[in-house]
Amino acid sequence: MRRYRAILAAPHVPGLVGSMLLARLPVGLNGLAIVLYLREQTGSFAIAGGVAGALAAGAGVGAPVMGRAVDRFGQRHVLLPCAIAQAGALGALVICTELGAPLGVLLLCGFAAGTGNPPTSSVLRSSWPALLADRPELLQGAYALDSICIELVLISGPLIVALIATMTTPAVALAVSAACVLTGTAAFTTRRVLGPDRAGVRAGWLGALSSPGVRTILMSTLPAGIGVGTCQVGLPAFAHATGSPGAAGPLLAVFSLGSASGALLYGGLPNRRSLQGAHLAVAIALPIGILALAAASSVAAMAVLVLLPGCCVAPLVATRNELIGGVAPADSRTEAYTWPVTAFVGGIAAGQALAGSLAEGPGWRYAFLVGAAFAAAGALIAVARRASVTVAAP
Repeated sequence: MRRYRAILAAPHVPGLVGSMLLARLPVGLNGLAIVLYLREQTGSFAIAGGVAGALAAGAGVGAPVMGRAVDRFGQRHVLLPCAIAQAGALGALVICTELGAPLGVLLLCGFAAGTGNPPTSSVLRSSWPALLADRPELLQGAYALDSICIELVLISGPLIVALIATMTTPAVALAVSAACVLTGTAAFTTRRVLGPDRAGVRAGWLGALSSPGVRTILMSTLPAGIGVGTCQVGLPAFAHATGSPGAAGPLLAVFSLGSASGALLYGGLPNRRSLQGAHLAVAIALPIGILALAAASSVAAMAVLVLLPGCCVAPLVATRNELIGGVAPADSRTEAYTWPVTAFVGGIAAGQALAGSLAEGPGWRYAFLVGAAFAAAGALIAVARRASVTVAAP
């Protein structure tokens, strides 16, 4: 904890982290808020789920595009317009729903809202080396702190939506989301300590993907995300199959708690021998942890077993974010920081769909077995291509 206190005591860091959290809170709010709102208005979970899926697809497609735009035109010319576009898309979704617009229009609104996610997290990640230039030994904890922030947003967002929907209506949750992204992004972009914009910089058409190291991280992160996605569906399937459907929520909460705990432990870890070594160790441990879940015989046993893969998730994201800063092209750094998260989220979505089919067919154990196989493939790629990622620990 001493290391985290030192990071948050560094000049300008508290304001940047706080405004980034506010700007990114809609990532945790929008999915559930859209589902609850559209289910209430249309009576259809199919429509609600479809628009929520369009939101996620827009976020996955938009993140690298907006990251490249930041590298090309400068953060202050991109972040706030993104926030305005997202808030406008959420407002348009409500208006179009109230007017009875066809599903295609609602899907377009959801996709636009996802695409408009301002990449404040990526900008902050690219700024850590400058913010902590006098304390490079704190970078490990800074990237871990970033992973903790992501977990905080994903855990608190649905809870906030549920509270707002209970007290008022789901539409109010969407309004709160729009206010958060506008306020947080405006506060974030007014902080000149982020450094000069690189407006006018021109990257090649491949952008950040021109780096072999970035491609390695992308290729190894996608199957790891699939493994994590199988857990997020496999755990509820296990709970249902064992006659304890109510245990699904607590098991997922333990999984998230494990991830946050892993980030805390990793960020405070002293005497890390090498960044590459820590990264490969976590990448190899993840499939082992997922594989162990197939052996669970009770909810209590699963609650213990799920801690291991959970503890690997945030450190895996943290180490890859730290690695990518050292292998990204100088003119595509913000874009580069979007790729690990994009690949991870895309893999999670694919893993959830795959696990759903497996749980309905051969059973929940196969969801974990297949998920472990994908995560192992990701670890194998990371090991085989480790020469392309040569960043040393500070």
